[in-house]
Amino acid sequence: MAAARRNRSARAPNVEVRFVAQQPDISVTIPIYNEEENIPLLYARVREALGKIGRPWELILVNDGSRDGSAARLDAIAAQDVRVTVIHLSRNYGQTAALMAGLDHASGAVVVPMDGDLQNDPDDIARMLARLDDGYDVVSGWRRNRKDAALRRNLPSRIANRLISAVSGVRLHDYGCSLKAYRREVLAGVKLYGEMHRFVPIFAAWNGARVTELEVAHHPRIHGQSKYGLERVVKVVLDLLVVKFLFKYANKPIYVFGGFGLAAIAFALSVLGLALGLKVAKGISLILTPLPTLAVILFAIGVLSILMGLLAEMLNRTYHESQAKPVYRIGRVARAPVNGDG
Repeated sequence: MAAARRNRSARAPNVEVRFVAQQPDISVTIPIYNEEENIPLLYARVREALGKIGRPWELILVNDGSRDGSAARLDAIAAQDVRVTVIHLSRNYGQTAALMAGLDHASGAVVVPMDGDLQNDPDDIARMLARLDDGYDVVSGWRRNRKDAALRRNLPSRIANRLISAVSGVRLHDYGCSLKAYRREVLAGVKLYGEMHRFVPIFAAWNGARVTELEVAHHPRIHGQSKYGLERVVKVVLDLLVVKFLFKYANKPIYVFGGFGLAAIAFALSVLGLALGLKVAKGISLILTPLPTLAVILFAIGVLSILMGLLAEMLNRTYHESQAKPVYRIGRVARAPVNGDG
């Protein structure tokens, strides 16, 4: 009996090491969708790259409703490595939702999302962390030498990137690169929908974060097929319009609807003036031209737009007051020391 107790006490510390993980400093989040063949090498590469950095880390793998054998391989990895967390979504929600799930469960001071197809290079994570140490809040990857089909991926991506830069005012070359590094505080309150994961650096820059860009490696896909298509460019453009509106006018929607309404009313009055001018100068009856009808339609559109703006203002006020949500974000507070504190 004594020998048995000594054997159990000798094994106990090893059991504790298996179930207790060190608080991570780095959280790597990877969405997975039908990447069964890539998963073992992906895990090995990420583990090797993070091991070289020498800081506590965690790996969050989000199974986005894969239909192949990805789930079983992910569970096997989680069972053998306490630093790995696997999240299985109930169905395929898309890349943005999967990334959001990873961000919600990340606990590190630095969050690094990346793709699960091994086209991103895990060795670039260390270089990104070095840029964060230089004082930046966001480091965005730039796949300068992409290994994708030129017409199907590269050309639409370049068009979308230039359009996003022009509209947002944030100058990056590659918004679509999933490999990025964020300080955790930058992601506070971020909620992603649609294809908005690529706009997180824009949100951060608009809120005062320091954003920089770093050239990263891009490898050809080893296994599987790309899940991206040309239709994604259309989604990006539509999401960009939403992002611009939400950031610039979410707190004052009357500026958009009211401005459009006043413009429509002004145009209606101009059209009506033109119709009256034709009546006076040339004797053309108002009944014989479509101008009066057009003026009435434009005037009605203008009034409705202003009413929509007022309704949106009421909804916005109700939203902020019900949640006690401020319309600002504090970056830092400085105060004089309390008496006696020096």
